[in-house]
Amino acid sequence: MPDAGPGNDFPVYEFTLGELDADERIDQVLAALCPDLSRTHIQRLIREGCLTVNGKVCDVPRLKFPAGSAVKLADSLPGTPVKAEGEDIPLDVLYEDDVLLVINKPAGMVVHPAAGNWHGTVVNAVLGREPALDDEDFDAMRPGIVHRLDKDTSGALVIAKTPKALRKLAQSFADRNVHKTYLAIVHGWPSPNVNVVNAPIMRHPDHKRMAIARPGQGREALTTWKVIRKGLWDGRKVAVMEMHPHTGRTHQIRVHLSYKDYPIVGDKLYARGRSSPAPRQMLHARRISFPHPVTGETMEFEAPIPDDFLAIIQAFQDAE
Repeated sequence: MPDAGPGNDFPVYEFTLGELDADERIDQVLAALCPDLSRTHIQRLIREGCLTVNGKVCDVPRLKFPAGSAVKLADSLPGTPVKAEGEDIPLDVLYEDDVLLVINKPAGMVVHPAAGNWHGTVVNAVLGREPALDDEDFDAMRPGIVHRLDKDTSGALVIAKTPKALRKLAQSFADRNVHKTYLAIVHGWPSPNVNVVNAPIMRHPDHKRMAIARPGQGREALTTWKVIRKGLWDGRKVAVMEMHPHTGRTHQIRVHLSYKDYPIVGDKLYARGRSSPAPRQMLHARRISFPHPVTGETMEFEAPIPDDFLAIIQAFQDAE
């Protein structure tokens, strides 16, 4: 039962996981244990850091925990929206049909609503032009979203317009039938010019970023790179890289480049100690290809390189 706790004006749910709970995702377990909360609301609470397991914050709804784990969920977001709302926000549309929308997401735009960004997101914009996405078969806060780009990453983003298309696209991602090409401007002159980074990724203990996993931990993460151009910019050694993530881990390209000591220019999270006048992290989702969720035809889309990215490239002094 919920317990408001001393000094709190919101309910707090505390449980100890049983043997059967150990085989289920934590959001599914909590949905059964907290029947007065919807699963969508529980997922939102988890993502906002309102869940602790054995005293440590868990913000990933799909994780599983062993029997005996102490779980505490604080329903501390009663004033936040229960679902995303449509807004009149223009989108740069690369392609659209009855089941599919592909946009060129600008840097600085969040993909879906969350704490601190309840409005002005891609989801708000899509709902403004596609009211039919307000469907109970979609996640109320992420309708149509099958993959994401970080706030400061620009480029091609695919959105499903029907629940069936969303399931098909999600399966294509899971089966690794989606191929993505990113452009990155990085610190240093990477060597070799063509390389493979195969290093599992896990959440960093501070829960604010990802990190290369300890032995035996983390999830597989594979990225290949190709150096396109090396030069000097603002007195710094920099390079333009073509990046191909073969797995879809959170912050994968940013983590792998930082791990190899070639962090992305302007990346405040993974390029600590590497200052630059870049306006944001210089990462752009240049190209994406995938099977159409209805016809199976291979679709490929390319997002134009944004002006802030081009400005840095044009200011390069080529390496000798």
